[in-house]
Amino acid sequence: MRVVSISVNGLEQAVEKGFFEWVKTQDADVICVQDHRMRAYEIEDRGLIPEGYEAYFIDGEHNEDGGVGIYTRHFPKAIIYGFANEQADREGRYIQADFDKVSVASVLAPSALGLEDEVIGDDDLTMLDHKDAFLEGFGLHMQKTLRKRRQFIICANLQTAHHVTDASPQFHKLDVSGFLPHERAFMDRLFDEMGCIDAFREINKQSNQFTCWPEWAEGWRQNAGIRIDYQLLTPGIRKTILDGWIDDRTRFSDHAPVVMDYDIDIGF
Repeated sequence: MRVVSISVNGLEQAVEKGFFEWVKTQDADVICVQDHRMRAYEIEDRGLIPEGYEAYFIDGEHNEDGGVGIYTRHFPKAIIYGFANEQADREGRYIQADFDKVSVASVLAPSALGLEDEVIGDDDLTMLDHKDAFLEGFGLHMQKTLRKRRQFIICANLQTAHHVTDASPQFHKLDVSGFLPHERAFMDRLFDEMGCIDAFREINKQSNQFTCWPEWAEGWRQNAGIRIDYQLLTPGIRKTILDGWIDDRTRFSDHAPVVMDYDIDIGF
């Protein structure tokens, strides 16, 4: 079973840059998309579905919230929209497809990169406050998920790197969201305390394995990258990981796809 996760910074522009041509070469069973930036109904209306796949998407109240979706070659038993978190669900940040042997979810955390102090709404909350609230809610959801007997693959752009090896030195020196101490402490709790598995790091311990090159960091030219895109696993499928890589040759957005192969029969 091959699972792809990709944050596209707008699905329409990613397709124009060759996203679907790339999909044809991947033989992926499930493709999780984050940050599609459009209404869910427009995806079918505009034919933004690769041949051979079914599409399930959720949007937010505002397109800039991002939205997430799942393309799958296999009909799921159920689709779950949201994770019972009022703010995150209004912003379209979680969708889950249940198959016979495993569930696969697509998740997008709010970004506060470069916007940490920007105030949103009428309650003086900053973008960083907004992101922190999401991570707290998502953490509670993961605690429940990790206690279930069902196995999960959660493809998530968490907008946060974990270790120093997951971010280029430029991020070590700057006080920016994505690598703040309390954000990294959340990742410690997720992996070390809750027991969630970072699928990519199970098979690749090398440094400089980045998934995002923000434009303000001068992008690809200086390789000023950060690894903020994950495939999170429940411990019961840890040993099913066969292979995985970051396809950093793509240019659909400032993120690269994360591709993982699992020894799992999707069940259909």
